[in-house]
Amino acid sequence: MDEGLIKKIRRNMSLEEMVSLCSGRTDWETVGYSKYGIEPVFMADGPHGMRVIENDGALGIPQGKPATCFPPAVLSACSWDEGLLEFVGRTIALEARSLGVDLILGPGINIKRSPLCGRNFEYFSEDPLLSGRLGKSFILGAKDHGVGTTVKHYLANNQETRRMTVDEKIDIRALREIYLKPFEIAIKEGKPMAVMCSYNSINGKFVSQSNYFLTQLLRNEWGFDGIVISDWGAVYDRVRGVLAGMDLEMPGNGGVNNQKIFDRIKEGKLKVTILNEMVERLIRFSFQAKENRRNYATNLEIEPKGHHKIAQLAAVESMVLLKNEACILPIDRTKIKKLAIIGSMAFDPRYQGSGSSKINPYHIDSPYERIKKLVGDEIQLFPHQGYIHDEVVEQIHLAEQAEEVAKNSEMALLFVGLPDHDESEGYDRTHLHLPQKQLALIRKICKVQPKTVVIVQNGGVVDMSWEHQPQAIVEMFLGGQAGGDAIAKLLFGENNFCGKLAETIPMRLEDTPAYINFPGIHDEVVYGESIFVGYRYYDFTKKKVRFPFGFGLSYTDFNYEPIDEPALTIDVEKMVTVRCRVTNSGVMNGKEIVQLYTGKSETAILRPLRELRAFKKVFIPAGRSAEVSFELGLSDFCYYNPTTKSWEHESGSHQIYIGSSSRDLPIVYPVQITKDLIHPINPLSYLSDFEKTERGQTILKLLLSGFEEIMGDDQTREDDFFMTMLANTPLRKLVEFSNGIFTEECIDKIIELVNSDQSLEGITFEKLVNCTEKKKGFFKSLFGGNEEEYYCIQSKVRDLVEDEDVMKILRNYFGDETFESDYLQMAIKMGICFDKAQKLLPDDFFSDEKLKDIDRDLKALAKQKKK
Repeated sequence: MDEGLIKKIRRNMSLEEMVSLCSGRTDWETVGYSKYGIEPVFMADGPHGMRVIENDGALGIPQGKPATCFPPAVLSACSWDEGLLEFVGRTIALEARSLGVDLILGPGINIKRSPLCGRNFEYFSEDPLLSGRLGKSFILGAKDHGVGTTVKHYLANNQETRRMTVDEKIDIRALREIYLKPFEIAIKEGKPMAVMCSYNSINGKFVSQSNYFLTQLLRNEWGFDGIVISDWGAVYDRVRGVLAGMDLEMPGNGGVNNQKIFDRIKEGKLKVTILNEMVERLIRFSFQAKENRRNYATNLEIEPKGHHKIAQLAAVESMVLLKNEACILPIDRTKIKKLAIIGSMAFDPRYQGSGSSKINPYHIDSPYERIKKLVGDEIQLFPHQGYIHDEVVEQIHLAEQAEEVAKNSEMALLFVGLPDHDESEGYDRTHLHLPQKQLALIRKICKVQPKTVVIVQNGGVVDMSWEHQPQAIVEMFLGGQAGGDAIAKLLFGENNFCGKLAETIPMRLEDTPAYINFPGIHDEVVYGESIFVGYRYYDFTKKKVRFPFGFGLSYTDFNYEPIDEPALTIDVEKMVTVRCRVTNSGVMNGKEIVQLYTGKSETAILRPLRELRAFKKVFIPAGRSAEVSFELGLSDFCYYNPTTKSWEHESGSHQIYIGSSSRDLPIVYPVQITKDLIHPINPLSYLSDFEKTERGQTILKLLLSGFEEIMGDDQTREDDFFMTMLANTPLRKLVEFSNGIFTEECIDKIIELVNSDQSLEGITFEKLVNCTEKKKGFFKSLFGGNEEEYYCIQSKVRDLVEDEDVMKILRNYFGDETFESDYLQMAIKMGICFDKAQKLLPDDFFSDEKLKDIDRDLKALAKQKKK
């Protein structure tokens, strides 16, 4: 790219021409200027297939030109196959190129915070690593045909309810570890052409107006050099968006907001240098699209049948077998001769979600037609609709007929799922249940036909409290246009199941981490679960789940064995390699998704028990073994520290877990992180932080010895309460608590000594504090205490019980059992005052009235001693 030419063109453009580039010309096309060589860029929706609109400007979601409908992300994510997603991205890009599309508006890599989100079918997973890696693979695949991609929706577009105005309260650690992480992976490793910012605001600021998210993070920290494009209608204050780094407003709106940019520059309220940078990015964007068109063929003949096979492959690699009692599957054609196929979705499948990504497919395979073709004359099929997608119309006769069909067959395939209107872009679900009539049908069919397989089609997980009724369950999700062919081949063993869940299926909605904070109140939602999303939450709280993250059965069995490794240690530069052996102990070839998690059982940081760090999908022939290896570095054990605003690690012992799901991890390797992470001491560091370094320990001993000498008998190091309070006191507070012994200059000197390499030889307490005055009553404001010579209720309990005259008074109010009680010993040990001890005890033990009487007697004793 000729950067000099880009700058030259920008300098030759008028202000009017520059601002005109800041929004689209139409719904799907950018502004071009042929005299400058700036050509329009054409874009279209395409996370799982191209939706190219012919009637631009139509209301609603118009139908696009014919294209291949691949499995949406909800299913393709269950492949856990980066190579497959790259293949799909490459194929979609090929169709985009043939349709004249330069930029695909996808993939969507938002985290599945709640299973209720109406757009979950467009997103990959509840886990940021899996989402980011699959998104990255799609991006790289599309690049193979010179088509750009748009990673969306940046950031935290996790609900449809009031999505255009909702303000999400998210702590920085959750942002970094969960919601930003998939974007960081996809952007750093995939380098997409564009990033689409979302509608919502985060912590009080719209993402489209956030310099932190759009410039500081995206460009300065992650190195993104493409353009930021708005979601359609996600611009609120266009000028603030320019300041934040939001380049292109879509769709075109006749330049309404461009005029505001122009006016603010003319008024001197917006620096033209900011616009210059943005315009240069937009010119570069156009040049990149033009270069791609020149380098890659555009007059391509698409082979719909070939792409259909690729869509079928993606579905086969992704569908998940959840249950298979008595090995009822695969269907044995030598034993089953009468097969009932029941359910509307067997004949009219739900293969994609509704909304902006809806494809006009070349062809749709229905499960029934593909099964019919597969079995030929070997099996007699008994089809029945079973239900219609209408919960109002009575369907008793349909259910009764379906029940009879199942009873008279040797096995039943029951296809159920969520109707199209139950989930879509634009609104969220309110529950996880299948339609009531489908639930009733499951119960009836399973009762009369024990050999029942339930196949579920859905864009988001559903409640499966009925799981005990059928002998087998297949999670088909949304299979794309070839899903019918894929499920037929899988049910009959033409292919083996190898998909695993990319999200947890909970026992019930109430168990989900965001349950009490979804979708929020009016325009605000609190992400109260923080980093504990999906399996991170279920594992930490030890909640039972229906099917765990990463779970999926096969027609064969896989056994895991560790491979002995030398002691594993990691430091800043040193990586470790861990290996395991996976054996296919069954009689059918299969693929296993080997998952690696890391955790730390003894941690000082609130963190998940285990987090996914790596995965590999491996093909293993029957009776054979495969050795699988992973390489890990320090970053695989890190967490984000919101105080230091950096990624950090804990030293010591960690664990590496390897297995087949988040809850089936038979291999555990211990690993040591040898490098201690030491934070420099600062004025707000606690005295307990000094113990983390040898220099800090030396200076702390000097401080404590000086405290003892200054305080004399006022306090001793044996007082647990005092020592605990002291250890949990910020260094800066010593200025106030020490009654002037410490100054701010003293604090600065201590900080410098702890953090530097200066010699500590000859350092004394007096040199640290520049004070030789002995002051009793140290920390008196914190712990209380009596400056008078005579005892009173403000005196410490341990001092009172040592005075015979005081004890005579106290014995008038308390029996011997009091002086032998644990309460008294605790008060003595903690070094607290008599009146404060009274507040800690039950009223019936030590009432306010009794304290007043004792105070009166102690004052009388003090008066008598003064005489």
